[in-house]
Amino acid sequence: MTTPEVPARVVLRPIASPAALGFLGLAGATLTVAALQLDWVDKAEGSKVALILLGFTVPLQFVASIFGFLARDGVIATGMGVLAGTWLAIALVFHSLQPGETSDALGVFLLAAGTAMLVPAFSALYSKLVPALVLGTAGIRFFLGGIHELAGDSGWAKAAGIVGLFLFAFAVYAVLAAELEDVRKVSVLPLGRRGRAKDISEPPGVREAL
Repeated sequence: MTTPEVPARVVLRPIASPAALGFLGLAGATLTVAALQLDWVDKAEGSKVALILLGFTVPLQFVASIFGFLARDGVIATGMGVLAGTWLAIALVFHSLQPGETSDALGVFLLAAGTAMLVPAFSALYSKLVPALVLGTAGIRFFLGGIHELAGDSGWAKAAGIVGLFLFAFAVYAVLAAELEDVRKVSVLPLGRRGRAKDISEPPGVREAL
C-alpha cells in the first residue's frame, strides 16, 4: 500500500518594507554632508559630520539592507547595502582628514560607488520609479563627490551639495509616500509602481511561487 504524499508547505512571515527606514537614513546623510559641502557648517565640523553618519545613517541602512534580503527585495537590499557601505567609508575618511582636505582614494572609491548605485537604480525602473529616482540620484551625488575629491575644486563640492539637496527632497517624498501607502493600504502619493508592483495588497516577504 502506497502512502500518499503530503504536499510540502512553505510559510513566509510578512514583514514591513525596509525602504522607508533606509531612505530616512539617506535623507539625514545627504542633507548633513550637503551642509558641509555648501559651507552651511564650518569645514572644521567634518569629523562631527562623520560621527553623525556613523551614528544615524549607517545603522539604519544596514538594517534596511538585511530586512530587504529577508523580504526578498533584491533592489532595496542591494541599494541599501551599497549606501550603508559608502556612507561608512565616507565617514571614516572624513574623520581622518584635516578641515578642507580632500582624498584621492575616497574620490576613486566614490566613482566606484556611484557606478554601483546604477545597478539597483536601473533594476528599480521595472517596479517603482520613485525609488529608482532616489537611488539614481544618490549615484550621481557620489560621482560628483568623487570628482571633487580627485580635483580638489570647490565647484564640484557645491554641485554635489546641490544634488544632495534634491536627493534629500526625493528621499523624504519616497518615505512619506511609502508610509502613507502602508497605513492607508491605497496609493496616496504616487511611487510610480509598474508591473507586479502595482498590487499593493501583497505584503513584503510574500511572493508568488515561480
